[in-house]
Amino acid sequence: MEPDLFTAAAEERQEKDPASSPLAVRMRPRTLDEVVGQQHLLKPGSPLRRLVGEGAGGPAGASSVILWGPPGIGKTTLAYVVSQATQKRFVELSAITAGVKEVRAVIEGARRAAGGYGKETVLFLDEIHRFSKAQQDSLLPAVENRWVTLIAATTENPYFSIISPLLSRSLLLTLEPLTDDDLSALMRRALTEERGLAGAVTLPEDAEAHLLRIAGGDARRALTALEAGAGSAMAKGEDEITLQTLEEAVDRAAVRYDRDGDQHYDVASALIKSIRGSDVDAALHYLARMIEAGEDPRFIARRLMISASEDIGLADPTALPIAVAAAQAVAMIGFPEAALTLSHATIALALAPKSNTATTAIGAALADVRAGLAGSVPAHLRDGHYKGAATLGHAVGYVYPHDVPGAIAAQQYAPDEIHGKRYYEPTRYGAEARYADVVEKVRERLRSAGGSGGTDRG
Repeated sequence: MEPDLFTAAAEERQEKDPASSPLAVRMRPRTLDEVVGQQHLLKPGSPLRRLVGEGAGGPAGASSVILWGPPGIGKTTLAYVVSQATQKRFVELSAITAGVKEVRAVIEGARRAAGGYGKETVLFLDEIHRFSKAQQDSLLPAVENRWVTLIAATTENPYFSIISPLLSRSLLLTLEPLTDDDLSALMRRALTEERGLAGAVTLPEDAEAHLLRIAGGDARRALTALEAGAGSAMAKGEDEITLQTLEEAVDRAAVRYDRDGDQHYDVASALIKSIRGSDVDAALHYLARMIEAGEDPRFIARRLMISASEDIGLADPTALPIAVAAAQAVAMIGFPEAALTLSHATIALALAPKSNTATTAIGAALADVRAGLAGSVPAHLRDGHYKGAATLGHAVGYVYPHDVPGAIAAQQYAPDEIHGKRYYEPTRYGAEARYADVVEKVRERLRSAGGSGGTDRG
């Protein structure tokens, strides 16, 4: 690090009075072995191990890395560990406040340090996705020539937010969300270690479960809430952080919800049934319960995608694209912002016209197939793109629909066993009314004799 006078004064104050620092700062890991989670990135010989001087150097030395993951799972922590463990010069910038001028100053300083006394520089750049293309371009010469080893952190998909030349010159490391076990281990350490709460309070199971719910996989949020609860308990003269004390401290009621038990499925079921019933307010209530319980946003998004086809279908053909877009957005941004996207999709689905014909149609077709009604493909529909196909009668007599008026060729498409069966029975709700009109005209055309005027094609 290269602290200024104010940073140096703050660090000196923290050393003299550790309690003046937030618990999340005091509990930062000092070595890679103290990091919770991310074990897939911490194996021997990994880029992060080499960054702190473990393993090979020289031509096989550590590359620049981009750390991608949601907030609060350890990106800044990993950079901090590198700064503490390595003998390299360490400089930290935030893309929120820094610009090209600051980047160039760091690069120039790195070149002087390398040339003057052989000291390598590690540059930690937080929120790199906030840099423009031109600002990211300014990093390229330094990364390419290894004037600096870049550690860049981003919460956004780097394939969209980081320029390709920088990606190609760096290793992309994806950080996984912290599990409840990871956060529990971190909180136990914070409760007992001297730099943490030093055993001043205990945390019962129900309060710990509530902490995990409100943390939502974010270690920083978990430790902040734990510190608030501990402070409230000690102010009352209590040696235990009760659920009530914790609720008061963080101003959030505990949600009675077990993500691994019946409530998980009950609340998810209630959400979908409320959407099916077009009760937008009830749907938002159950969505809020799932969010507050720390439900995986990807699970919620998957349920919404299923609902879009199961209960809305062609009554509103935009429902599925909305749900799919929501799922993609949720995967990219994570909580807390993902709550807005899930709300957007839930409201749209709840208020959309409803039709379950896509569900009943495939259900009826599957039932017939499973009952053995899966006869031979009509000869004129079989593949005719190989030598000898015509001799077998394959594709002979096939009428190419684009060669007839209306692009509908009146010929048999289904096997004999189900010829004439109707699986799709459209409703007159919403946009599906149009499909109801179309399907009747198409079926009438297909039932008619003829098909002349077309061209046989294999």
